[in-house]
Amino acid sequence: MSFLIRLNLAGLDFIRLAEELWSMKNKLFGKHTGLPASEIILGAASLGERRGYGAIAEEIPKILAAYADAGGNFIDVADQYQFGEAEEIVGRFIEPQRHNFIICTKYTRSSERDPFPTNSGNHRKAMRQAIEGSLKRLKTDYIDIYMPHFDDGLTPIEEITRGLEDLVKAGKVLYTGLANFPAWKAAAIATTIPLTALQIEYNLVQRTADRELMGMANHFGLGTMLYSPLAGGLLTGKYRKGSAGRLTLSSPDGYQENAATQAIIDQLERIAAEVEAAPGQVALAWVLTQNAFPIIGARTLAHLQDGLKALEIRLNPDQVAHLDNISTVTMGYPHDLLRTVQKIY
Repeated sequence: MSFLIRLNLAGLDFIRLAEELWSMKNKLFGKHTGLPASEIILGAASLGERRGYGAIAEEIPKILAAYADAGGNFIDVADQYQFGEAEEIVGRFIEPQRHNFIICTKYTRSSERDPFPTNSGNHRKAMRQAIEGSLKRLKTDYIDIYMPHFDDGLTPIEEITRGLEDLVKAGKVLYTGLANFPAWKAAAIATTIPLTALQIEYNLVQRTADRELMGMANHFGLGTMLYSPLAGGLLTGKYRKGSAGRLTLSSPDGYQENAATQAIIDQLERIAAEVEAAPGQVALAWVLTQNAFPIIGARTLAHLQDGLKALEIRLNPDQVAHLDNISTVTMGYPHDLLRTVQKIY
C-alpha cells in the first residue's frame, strides 16, 4: 500500500511517495576518488517540458523524491537539457540538501535555443559562460563533476585541459570528466590532468565502446557513466507492441528491428520469463554487471520504479554469458590480429 506525503523544503512543495523502496548500494566512483556513489545515476534530461517532450510538472517531485528515498545520490544533467530547465529543477530539489548529492553537469551545446558560435563549443569562453550559468541554475557554488558534452572537433586538447584545471583551482569544480570523446583524445587528456569520469553510450545493442573506450577507462581508473542503458526504450520490447517512444518520435521510418536486435530482445524476453521480470529490467541488470554506473531517465514515477526493480534481479552466470555472447561486437584491427599472434607467447 502506498500513500503520499507533502513536504515543504525551502518554500517548495514536494510530494514524497512512501512505499516499498528498492535500496541502492554505494560503490566507489573510479579508482582514485574515494567517493561513494549510488550504483544507479538519475538522468535529468527529461525533467521539464521546454523541448516539448519530457516529464510534466506533477511527476517531477515524485521522481526526484523516490530516487532519493531509494538511496540515490547521483544526478546527471546538462545545461542543454530542456534549455536549462532541467538544471533549474535539479537545483530547486537539492538546495536544502546540497551536500547529500553528487551532481554531474555538462557544457558544449549551451542552454540557449540558438546560441552564437562564441557561446557554444568546448573553448574556455564557452566553458566559463556555461559554468556560471549552471551554478546559478543549480543554486550551488560548486559542481561535483563537470565535463564537455561531446568533442566539438575544433577545440585543441590543451585549451580544454587548461580550462578545466582553472575551474578546479577556482573551487567551482571538484572532478573533471569527458562525454562522447574518442578514446585517443580522452587518453591524451587523462595523461595531462587528473581526469575522473567518462560518460558514454552503452547497452546490449551498442557495445562498440568495448573496442577502446572501456579499456581506456579501466586503465586510467575512471568512473564510467553509461547513458541510454535501455537504448531509448528499444530493449524493453515496447516497440514490438506498437508503443510510441523516443525512437519512434525521432525516426521518420518508425521502428525497425534488424536480425541482431531481434535476437537480443528475444533473449531478454526468455530470461525475463525465467526471473519473473520485464525485459528492460533484465537489460539494466546486465548493465549493472559491467562495473560501471548506468544512467536511467524517467518521464514518470512509474518509469523510475520500473527501472529500480532491476536492483532486485540477480542474473546467474549462464544468463550473463548468454547476453554477453549474443551482443558482443567484432573488435576489428588491431584487436583481431593481436588475439591470434599473442597466443604464441
